[in-house]
Amino acid sequence: MEITLPIIELTLPMFLIVCPLVFLAGLVDAIGGGGGLISLPAYLFAGVPMHQAIATNKLSSAVGTVVSTVRLCRNTKIEWALALPSIVLSLIGSFIGAKLTLLVSEHILKIVLLIVLPVVAVFVFRKNSLVEKQSGTVSHRRMMVISWLSAFVIGGYDGFYGPGTGTFLILLMVGCAKMDMMQAAANTKLINLASNLSALVTFLISGKVVMALGLAAAVFSVAGHYVGSTLVMKNGAKVVKPIILVVLALLFVKIITEL
Repeated sequence: MEITLPIIELTLPMFLIVCPLVFLAGLVDAIGGGGGLISLPAYLFAGVPMHQAIATNKLSSAVGTVVSTVRLCRNTKIEWALALPSIVLSLIGSFIGAKLTLLVSEHILKIVLLIVLPVVAVFVFRKNSLVEKQSGTVSHRRMMVISWLSAFVIGGYDGFYGPGTGTFLILLMVGCAKMDMMQAAANTKLINLASNLSALVTFLISGKVVMALGLAAAVFSVAGHYVGSTLVMKNGAKVVKPIILVVLALLFVKIITEL
């Protein structure tokens, strides 16, 4: 049975907390990845309950993902025989993950969050070094199977929580399926977009999305992605990591004091 949540009374401070942080998340995502480690905490800092924070974060992140996916796929040749089944499996996995979120209590979600986010942060920080170590090839058949399984499993994770989804997919596509970076990036974007939209629709139907806050944040998310992709930042990754660490540290303090 799904959890019924109270209606949130939106206040100006909520927007003043969420929108700048979601803009920063988009900026971080465009520079070095890991924006989800900031955008989800943004809603929690603003006092949005866990279920609604996860659901509303899907709205703002889905809009940003649509923009970046269209931009990438215009310049990349897509192997649709590989991509289409991945998209379908991502949709299914994300739906299951989102429905599972709706069945879990907020207390349990907070505990899981304390465990999951540090693990995600480690993978985000080490993504480039992990990808660079990968080598070798696999058969096309095995590549397809790995891609499809990854789409279903990581799609499920994206529906349940979300931060780090793109990083996990890139690591699996390059490290296990042995795709080149451009092919892996295109497939990752398509799978991530599918999982975002599937979870978003599920949350919308369940009435868990705070529409006004999510739409405002979506505008700032797109702006952050745009600014981040056009800025030329020297040592951008060195700037991104401290920002994420500060946000995670503050989030841990907040969650622990509320348990």
